[in-house]
Amino acid sequence: MKYWRKTLDQDHLKSPRYQVNVLRDRCKGCRFCIEFCPTHALRESAEFNRKGYHPVEADNEKCVNCGLCQMICPDFAISVLSLEKEKAHG
Repeated sequence: MKYWRKTLDQDHLKSPRYQVNVLRDRCKGCRFCIEFCPTHALRESAEFNRKGYHPVEADNEKCVNCGLCQMICPDFAISVLSLEKEKAHG
C-alpha cells in the first residue's frame, strides 16, 4: 500500500534492518506466510527442498518485523532477527 503522506524527516531517518531466516527443509510450501505478509517480503522459491516442496524466500529489504510470518507458519520454519546493534542502556 502506498501513502501520499510522508514524514518531514524521512530523508534523515534510517529504517531498521531485519533478516528473515527460513529453514528450507522444514518448509512445506503452504504459502500462508506469502499470502498474509503485509509488505510482500516473501515469495516462493523456484528450487525444491528435500521434501520436494518449493520453500519460501525472503526479501530482507522489505521486512518490517511484524512477526506475522513467524506466527502463521504451521511448521515453525521462519524466524526474524534484527540486524541492528542493541544500544546499551546507561
